[in-house]
Amino acid sequence: MKWLKPVVAALLLCTAFGSQAAPDLSKVTLVLGDQARNLRSLIEAADVMKDAPYQYRWANFQGAAPLFEAQRAGAVDTSYAGDLPVLMAASGGVPLKIIATNVGDAGSNGLIVPADSPIHSVKDLAGKQVVVSSARGSISQHLLYEALEEAKVPRDTVPVRFVLPTDASAAFNSGQIAAWATFDPYLGIAEKHGARLLRDGKGLTTALSFVTATQSSLDDPAKRAAIADFTHRLAKAREWALAHPQQYNEVYAQLTRLQPADAQQITARISHGVRGVTPDDVAKVQKVSDLFSELNILPNKVDVQAITDNSVFQTQYVKSRRYDMH
Repeated sequence: MKWLKPVVAALLLCTAFGSQAAPDLSKVTLVLGDQARNLRSLIEAADVMKDAPYQYRWANFQGAAPLFEAQRAGAVDTSYAGDLPVLMAASGGVPLKIIATNVGDAGSNGLIVPADSPIHSVKDLAGKQVVVSSARGSISQHLLYEALEEAKVPRDTVPVRFVLPTDASAAFNSGQIAAWATFDPYLGIAEKHGARLLRDGKGLTTALSFVTATQSSLDDPAKRAAIADFTHRLAKAREWALAHPQQYNEVYAQLTRLQPADAQQITARISHGVRGVTPDDVAKVQKVSDLFSELNILPNKVDVQAITDNSVFQTQYVKSRRYDMH
């Protein structure tokens, strides 16, 4: 009867998984942190949350810095941001874990100048001030530094000023900014109004963004199950958006109050999909972490693997759940 032991063990494992896979989430409310309504527009367009077994609400921020301050305070359960802002937050003591990867498009982060600017290349930035959105340790600062290195322009010859994107957008449009390092949707909007691109992130940055969860939320079994369910719905929503670009663009335009034609460039390069965090992701972001530690921008070194929880995305609320992707 030796064969019986592994069968019994397997049955016990299945029973344990089944009891853990479907906890009662009816009393759970998730606060989903968002930037510039990026995730909300996607989720609403794909309509993947209509049968969620928990309550949720959105908390929208114009940039990563205020979003992570909310996460530090425990005011949001999840957040979504580029690799360097996540590192900056973790380095500053924000209690978070990386739980899923958004494979982005490096074209959604760019270094721009006004259409009539005498600046025609990154080399021309020597001696010119560059505004970076949104704060120290942003993906735009990473792009600027990599672009300067590529052009062999010493970083100390380019003064940097940090301005939140909505304020920077107004200043850029009124001619008060000579060069601006920013990201979509602010980048796409500026380009539609005639801004000239000097360099985007292609070949320079990882283009990876991450869904993170607040540690205290993950420590709550019911919230952890709800967060796992949300990340799978988000991945399904990305799949839907890639398959239905026009419908996604229409909803995004409505939520951001952009004309659909103006939003199209932004939604086309917003993401190539959401998936679990891979060892390659961790290795790439560790290089970013090490670089910005050497530059004394990260206040403390970050071990990327230590702030990554691969198990959340691998756990589905109901393993056989199907999402209606109409």
